[in-house]
Amino acid sequence: MSIVVAGHTGLVGSAIYDLLKSKGEDVLGLNSQVVDLLDLPKTTEFIMDVKPQVVIDAAALVGGIKANNAFPVEFLSNNLQIQLNLMDASHAAKVERFVFLGSSCIYPRDCPQPIKEEYLMTGPLEKTNSAYAIAKIAGIELVKSYRKQFQHRWISLMPTNMYGPRDNFSVESGHVLPSLINKFVTAVESGTRKVSLWGTGSPRREFLHSRDLAEATVFLIDNYDGDLHVNVGSGEDLRISELASLIAKEADFDGEVEWDTSKPDGTPRKLLDISRIRELGWEPKVTLQEGIKETMRWFKENKSKVRS
Repeated sequence: MSIVVAGHTGLVGSAIYDLLKSKGEDVLGLNSQVVDLLDLPKTTEFIMDVKPQVVIDAAALVGGIKANNAFPVEFLSNNLQIQLNLMDASHAAKVERFVFLGSSCIYPRDCPQPIKEEYLMTGPLEKTNSAYAIAKIAGIELVKSYRKQFQHRWISLMPTNMYGPRDNFSVESGHVLPSLINKFVTAVESGTRKVSLWGTGSPRREFLHSRDLAEATVFLIDNYDGDLHVNVGSGEDLRISELASLIAKEADFDGEVEWDTSKPDGTPRKLLDISRIRELGWEPKVTLQEGIKETMRWFKENKSKVRS
């Protein structure tokens, strides 16, 4: 099976690419160094030349609360263009299976918990990342539209908060878990006795290791063909303050944690209902403790080469 993984050097894309390679699949990576995915003619030319059977869209501009809040135009415009160009190019090349990877931020801010797929667009979005969420909602709708109008066997996956090796560990633009790893590891290495964190620490979040999402993606290509997007998560959540404690302990940080309550918390709770994918036969395998240990080890080994 010929497969193109867009965004194959990122957190999620690299995990999917590595898994497919390990299975002996004919897989080709695609990122901005290969083709500018914001350029439709070049994207179309690439996909038409390759003519893959499957395209997996793991390419996106992503970031944490601070980055989303500061650059909403880029998060909306760039993501809309990337996914639109990839889908239009895949349609032109008659790609049989297209997998669109979205985000759990598509759901309303004050959604009932755990969040079912059917809760999409039933309430207002979280303001700090609404631009990114709108882009991902548009991607879901475009997949559904291609299915309806052209009978394409294309699907959408909605992962929860992701983490793992090759993440963005920047304290300025990264998501919460890798940013916390950076802060606590750096504090220990520099002898800093106090770490300041955003918000109150009270919001609850669910986390999924990138390797589990890779397994879920390959599983759904083989086992799912429906209009409704599919949630992919761990099925468990915890408070940000609890996450910080886990990471601090793993980093051997025994100083003071200070919560800057002048900064936003974001959505109060975000736990996905993963009943649908579980009923299909998939289960997450990597525990949060194992995942944090592995991710922190990778960060320490690659600290000089990653954004901080």
